[in-house]
Amino acid sequence: MSENGKIAGLIVAAGGGSRMGGGVPKQFRDLGGRPMLTWSHAAFAGHPAIDPVLIMVAPDQLEMARSILPDAWCEAGGASRRESVANGLRRLALAGVEKVLIHDAARPFLSRDVIDRVLAGLETADGAMPVLPVADTLARESLRPDGVHLGETVPRDGVVRVQTPQGFHLQSVIAAHAAWPADAEATDDAQMVRRLGGRVALVQGDAMLEKITYPDDLAGADMRLAWETRTAMGFDVHRLEDGEELWLGGVLIPHHQGLSGHSDADVALHALTDALLGTIAAGDIGTHFPPSDPQWKGAESGQFLQHAAKLIADKGGRIDFVDLTIICEAPKIGPHRAAMVERIAGLLNIEQSRVSLKATTTERLGFTGRGEGIATQAVATVRLPGGMPA
Repeated sequence: MSENGKIAGLIVAAGGGSRMGGGVPKQFRDLGGRPMLTWSHAAFAGHPAIDPVLIMVAPDQLEMARSILPDAWCEAGGASRRESVANGLRRLALAGVEKVLIHDAARPFLSRDVIDRVLAGLETADGAMPVLPVADTLARESLRPDGVHLGETVPRDGVVRVQTPQGFHLQSVIAAHAAWPADAEATDDAQMVRRLGGRVALVQGDAMLEKITYPDDLAGADMRLAWETRTAMGFDVHRLEDGEELWLGGVLIPHHQGLSGHSDADVALHALTDALLGTIAAGDIGTHFPPSDPQWKGAESGQFLQHAAKLIADKGGRIDFVDLTIICEAPKIGPHRAAMVERIAGLLNIEQSRVSLKATTTERLGFTGRGEGIATQAVATVRLPGGMPA
């Protein structure tokens, strides 16, 4: 929370995305393994100065937005971008917000550095927005009877490309919206504030903030993510005891003994959970689900695995492949292998072809060889978008 009052992030995501085609609004299209809207939300939510974060969507998109971000603040916008922003500003005023950063969901790759620069610009002006210099030659079209031809060039001096988020002192932008002609549509909020006499500071923008409008833009954005491949290993052991159920790979296996542990002691899912957590350097299963916590006594290990998968998804990551080796003398794993693969794939929401599960023995050597316990080693490979907000 900022010492100078509450600063909100306002994400405008109410567009229909007609130029994108395909029927699904672009803000809900998959980008880097998750809906485009979640990128901007994660950038704001992960910034220590921003709280709350409000998302404005079309009324008929509200249910979809809330299903994608169930813990986020989502509200219905208006018939135009200007109306959606105005609706959001009124809600933020009621929440005691003093400054706001208004951002288009179609610019998903928002960095902390850009947010910091906009906030710094707000210290000396009524508004602040990121811009980039114009590198290309600008020219006018010349319409002729035989077609469109090149007209005069336009000087680039003093011309910039405008991006979002655009930051404002809340009351300044609310006043600008109130004074704007009802029958006119503004190009952006900064022009509205400027029309009322407000000063808008320009700060350095970011080439990664290119707006996604057409299908080719989406494909290009996915390529810009610069995927990073990571692999990590997990290992776990549990003791076999009388009177316990035997859960392996999310499947209940008939056996005269079961594994002992604070949860259901599914050694395969525990090892795989650790491997997945390792790919994002998020500690181990005990960090997230301490065995000293009574709420996890007898808990189904599938929820641990799904928790690790969600942490990866929240970072825009994709699970490419998982491989498990179960080490035991008994029971025989072969008859249950297919069911385990199906269960693990379902828990991770990946294809069964991305799950490898094998079994081996230790030739009756060691604690597994003596039938005292079962061990599992697991390896997970994921892809994470490099350099993007988590």
